[in-house]
Amino acid sequence: MPVNRNALIRYKTIDNCLRNRYKKWTIDDLIDACSEALYEYEGIDKGVSRRTIQLDIQVMRSEKLGYNAPIIVEDKKYYTYEDADYSITNIPLTDQDLGKLGEVMDILKQFKGFSHFQDLNGMIQKLEDKIHVKKTKGRPIIDLEKNDNLKGLHFIDPIYQAILQKKCLEISYQSFNARFPNQWTFHPVLLKEYRNRWFLLGRSSRENPLMLLALDRIITLEISDQLAREEDEDHIQNYFSGVIGVSVSPNLPTETIELFLNHRAAPYVLTKPIHHSQSIIEKTPYGIIIQVQVQCNFELEREILGFGESIKVLSPAHLRRKIYERHKNAREVYDMDLNQGALRELPARLDKNGHQLFKHLYSKRETNKIKQLIHQYDSKRIREDQGKPIRFLFGEIPQLASLCFNENLDRVLKQFGAGYFLTKATLFAKTEEQNWLVSWHQDTIIYVKEKRETPGYTNWTRKQNYFGVQPPVHVLQKGLSIRIHLDDTTADNGALRVLSGSHLQLLDDEKIDVITKNSNATTCELDEGDIHLIRPLLLHASGKSTGSRPRRVIQLEFNCCELDNGLEWVSCLTV
Repeated sequence: MPVNRNALIRYKTIDNCLRNRYKKWTIDDLIDACSEALYEYEGIDKGVSRRTIQLDIQVMRSEKLGYNAPIIVEDKKYYTYEDADYSITNIPLTDQDLGKLGEVMDILKQFKGFSHFQDLNGMIQKLEDKIHVKKTKGRPIIDLEKNDNLKGLHFIDPIYQAILQKKCLEISYQSFNARFPNQWTFHPVLLKEYRNRWFLLGRSSRENPLMLLALDRIITLEISDQLAREEDEDHIQNYFSGVIGVSVSPNLPTETIELFLNHRAAPYVLTKPIHHSQSIIEKTPYGIIIQVQVQCNFELEREILGFGESIKVLSPAHLRRKIYERHKNAREVYDMDLNQGALRELPARLDKNGHQLFKHLYSKRETNKIKQLIHQYDSKRIREDQGKPIRFLFGEIPQLASLCFNENLDRVLKQFGAGYFLTKATLFAKTEEQNWLVSWHQDTIIYVKEKRETPGYTNWTRKQNYFGVQPPVHVLQKGLSIRIHLDDTTADNGALRVLSGSHLQLLDDEKIDVITKNSNATTCELDEGDIHLIRPLLLHASGKSTGSRPRRVIQLEFNCCELDNGLEWVSCLTV
């Protein structure tokens, strides 16, 4: 059955419509779309009849052209593909098609030796392999890199046509960081492929700077009648020449990057340069030194990190520092991987000793973010209040809660079973001058919303809009304090001293005095990012700082007990 060009345009237009699942297509919608396509491509302005489109759908459903398109009608009105992944562009090649492709291959292969056609060499082998597989039904001889799950590839053809015709695109686009899609009349310039992902370079308006869109983040796309902005062809052709990858900063100059690669990595870089500007500066007995002239961007960092310990940044200094920090952060990921055996034993050890240290719960990056938030919020107040604790930390700095409750802390808390809830969040931010002595004591005071005389609840004190009270021993014994150390803590800056095993009973002042004078205390020295778990009744104290380093600690207190007589815990967010 012969197929003319107009029919092919209609089939392709209907196919594009039915693949767009964000709109419901009636027969009238398909008539309008095909009429516009014929006018755009062929200048035909008389439109298309309903009968023609109905026959087109019938042909597409049939085997006449090999489409067998699974076109269905929903609600007796709307046309769509039953298989959301179907397209007539995915149909297999016929024997006649394969024969024609074979003839084309024979012609192309005659030009492989000419310099003007060197770019065809790899393409010819790939295409020849595809034809071989189709003809013989055998396995491929060439295994091409592909990503079958990559989204947005069906947009390549309409984008290509829009750039060819110098037309704008109506695009709905949602980046990974955006909550909602953006709608743009986009001026497309160039399709760019990098590591099997596709990108579109263009402008969201005539005046806006060039920007790059990932095809897998495009939601909908249609070719507009509006003409696209004319671009400087030399600028576009060289737009990516100063970078590795696709991340271009228009106002950032390129830099000379010097890298040392040992003998293990050197052959890979020599046979496949990381950038066209790559040159060898020096060959040493231990490896090679190369340089590239590029912008420092994410893809450059990823390329360097991909060589692991086989590469070293020599210059510039800022890139050297950044790669060093990223390697250090990567190591922390493994250092922070909590030991499962230690986690399982944690509740038993805590019940026995009354306290337990846990290393590497927070990364350097996490503690820096926490300290930065604290500094931005309260550095002036901490100085003026002589380092007094901030009792309702998450109420005053809400952003800290998500940083403190990282994955590792959640795993620790799960070891104590369900039912534990946060009762206090306190910041102790003592500078080296303000780090005063804390005498031996047990933590016995909890905060409740209102005062109700209740047996076993003593030492009531009025605070601001809440009350402090000492509850019965069974409530205190269910408590759990977790101290997050934001600085390295040693004896010279007031590290906590504890008496293991002293948490089993409530002690009066006389007993505390006797025990502390006749027992050997343990000084708990911790690094930044470590935590210290403590039962409230554990006897503990801290000495006055003799050094010049600050000691900042966030103390989170938990419990799982309901209070008697309708007493309610104060929310840890109360200010």
